Amino acid sequence: MRWLGFVAFAAACGSDAPTTTPLASDGTHLRDAEGRIALLHGVNARIAGVFDVTFDDGRTALEPIPALTDDDCTRMRALGFDFLRLPINWSGIEPVEGTYDEGYLANVDAAVQCAARAGIYVMIDLHEDAYSKEIGEDGAPLWAIQPSPMQLLQGPLDDLGSRRTSAQVTAAFNTFFDRADPAAVRAKFLAMLDRVAARWATDPAVIGFELFNEPPVGDTLVTPFSFEAAARVRAAAPAKLVMFEPSATRNLFDFAPKSMVAFPTRDAVYAPHIYTYVFQSDPTQLMNLTADALEPSVQAARVEATAWNTPLMIGEYGIGPDQANADLWMGVQQTLHDRYFASDAFWVWKEESQASWGLYDHNADDTWTERPRIVAWVSRIRAARIAGTVTANEYDYTTGALHLEAYGGSAPHEIYIPERSATTFAATCDGAALSATRDAATGLVALTCDGMLDVTP
Repeated sequence: MRWLGFVAFAAACGSDAPTTTPLASDGTHLRDAEGRIALLHGVNARIAGVFDVTFDDGRTALEPIPALTDDDCTRMRALGFDFLRLPINWSGIEPVEGTYDEGYLANVDAAVQCAARAGIYVMIDLHEDAYSKEIGEDGAPLWAIQPSPMQLLQGPLDDLGSRRTSAQVTAAFNTFFDRADPAAVRAKFLAMLDRVAARWATDPAVIGFELFNEPPVGDTLVTPFSFEAAARVRAAAPAKLVMFEPSATRNLFDFAPKSMVAFPTRDAVYAPHIYTYVFQSDPTQLMNLTADALEPSVQAARVEATAWNTPLMIGEYGIGPDQANADLWMGVQQTLHDRYFASDAFWVWKEESQASWGLYDHNADDTWTERPRIVAWVSRIRAARIAGTVTANEYDYTTGALHLEAYGGSAPHEIYIPERSATTFAATCDGAALSATRDAATGLVALTCDGMLDVTP
């Protein structure tokens, strides 16, 4: 099918046409208002006042969380990030059962508007790690931990691994995902989700809502939860996308069971995380890493998304900068994400705790210094919007070049050019030179090519 614009697409598909804004799903790709494939390149950001890790009873905060400023958002956009995966916490939204904290929700509003001012879309992520800050890192409020915890914890957070598998965390998850919902915890979560989705249902900066971060139970329990939660989001925010994850076991095994049915809520997006070999206690596979070893996980993710009849978004990926073969790991991931038409979100923007994976070093005087090496990982030539029927989208991480083949489009492609290539990049269409002006704020160039487009740094 040749894409003649979103309006023509909608007319052709009738009542089955996507209805979400500003992006929609065609069952395989995200599409923009002109019918072009939208490949989002994003970043996760844990933000002070939004990522809830503090206590009001004298316990030590779990970890330091940086603020988000307009300079941060502007810099994200300049580096080629066009969407923000924004983790928010039930504990901040509803710290007391039935009472929604308007101050906390205003902090989320502020982060959304920061991104919007910089031209960045936002995906609001209902995040948790080890169920709750009270017994893990973040997520549910104290009143929503059932059975009641045997011990409340505090910072510094230097034992997250053992917290994830503790008896009280395991018990809380078992209660939450129990199909019978014996403590009505899941029902209360869904009521909170209704409120969140309704609040940003018409915000043009928000593309959608992610239902639950890294659910650590089996897919036989995750899938019915996702169906139920997605239906609630669709009812509260009919014009937004719904992102859903498989069981967190996929992070370890690099595949999830292939669905036999399409996802029942329209405009859903499959959003697994990919950390192949990164969290294994034995570093042997990273030390002996080859490029071919990383492809099966991304390839399987695309197969899983196709089975669900959804686009693919890799909601988290990344590696510690001090881990073996980190440069190779990241370079290959960029290639694979383009090859399999996956939007993505790098973990993480700024981080001074845990393994400090972010794009910045945190200095002793509480300032931040950009890391050129990590910037080079994520800020690279890529296709942000692709017009027409695409047959190839290949990024060469060794040269930094992009090869795109697409036919029959009526709008120009949008290609991101990083700052380091702003004055040196070259583009050709079927071998003929193209001229283009790079937008200084976004790094984008518009290139019209019905055929083979090659962009070199």
